[in-house]
Amino acid sequence: MAHLCGLCLALRADHGQFARVVTNYDGLIVSVLTEAQTERTPEGRRTAGPCPLRAMRTAPVARGEGAKLAAAVSLVLASAKVRDHVADGDGLLARRPVAAAARRVAAGWDRAGARSGAALGFDTAVLVDAVDRQTGIEALAGPGTPLLTVTEPTETATAAAFAHTAVLAGRPGNTAPLAEAGRLFGRLAHLLDAVEDQHADAASGAWNPLTATGTPLTEARRLADDAVHGIRLALRDADFTDDRLVHVLLAHELRNSVDRAFGTTTCSHQPGPYPPGNPYAPGGPGAPLPPEPPRRDRRGLIAGCLVWAGLACTCQMCCGTFEDPWSGQRREGMCSSCDCGSCCDCCSCCSDGCSCCEGCDCGCDC
Repeated sequence: MAHLCGLCLALRADHGQFARVVTNYDGLIVSVLTEAQTERTPEGRRTAGPCPLRAMRTAPVARGEGAKLAAAVSLVLASAKVRDHVADGDGLLARRPVAAAARRVAAGWDRAGARSGAALGFDTAVLVDAVDRQTGIEALAGPGTPLLTVTEPTETATAAAFAHTAVLAGRPGNTAPLAEAGRLFGRLAHLLDAVEDQHADAASGAWNPLTATGTPLTEARRLADDAVHGIRLALRDADFTDDRLVHVLLAHELRNSVDRAFGTTTCSHQPGPYPPGNPYAPGGPGAPLPPEPPRRDRRGLIAGCLVWAGLACTCQMCCGTFEDPWSGQRREGMCSSCDCGSCCDCCSCCSDGCSCCEGCDCGCDC
C-alpha cells in the first residue's frame, strides 16, 4: 500500500490530479525494486493525508526516485494503451470527438512521462518504440507465429524499466539480472492478459494473441510457468538490501496470478497441477467450473464497490472474516487459506534461506 499510494501521489505531484487514473499494480513493482536495493531511510517515507481509499486515514507512503520512475513508466504505458483502444475503436472511442480527445490526453501523458523519465536518466523512447512495434507485429501475426514474437515488445519495455531501478539504486551489478526479470515479467503480464481476455475477445471480435497464433492453453501455461521460474532465478542473482517484499510479489504472488488466470491451484513453488496436454483434467483451465451458489440481497454496483473498498482498506479481506458485499455470504480472509503444512513441505526455497519463512511458527522443519 505504501508503494501504491506513493505512485498515486507521485503522479498527482508531478502531473496533476487526472494523471492519478493511471495508477496500477504493475507499475508499483518499479518502486518496490528501487527501494529493495537501497538502505531504508526516514526520507524514503512520508505521511500522506486522509484518503477515501484508505477509509480516510493517514498512512506512510513511499517517495523518491523509485516512485517517480514508476509514475513515468505508468504514464507512457497508459498512453500507449489509450492509443491502442483508439485504433481498435473500442466502445466510446469509436466516436471521432471522443477519440480525438483521447489522443490529446495520450500525447500529454507521453510528453509528461518523457520529461519525468529524462530527469531520472531514463529514456522513455524505448517504451514508445516497443509499443509502436507491437502494433506492426500484431498486424502480421497469424496461425503458426511464435507467441513469444508477439510478447517481445512488452518484454523489452519492462526489461528496460526493471534494469533502470539498479541505476537509480547505484547497483550496476543488478542491471543484467533485473533486466532478465523484467523481460520475463513483461512476457507473463502479456500472457495472462491474453488468457483472461480470450473469451471476451472472441465474443467481441477483438484481436487476441492466443487465438491469432493458434496457441493452445497448455502451451501458454508452460510459458507462464517458465517465466515465473525464470524470474525467481534472476532475482537470486541480484543483490538486495531487503528483498522480502520483492520475493512476495515476484515469486509468490506471480504464481497466484498464474493460477487465477488458468483456474488452478498450486503451491507457489510447484508447477501446474494438471497433466501435461490435458487442460480438461480436474483443476485444468478447460475443466468445467462448479455452479455459483445462489445469491441473495445483492447490493447495487456502487454500494457494493464502496463496501469492497472499505473491506480492503481495513484489512478485513486479508486477515478477518467478512460478509460478501453482494451475495451476503460469509467469507474468510485471504490469510485463512494458507496451509503451512502443505506449503512448507513443497517449498524448495525454505531450505535455501527464503526470507519469507523467517518468523514462521507453523512447526514444520523449514
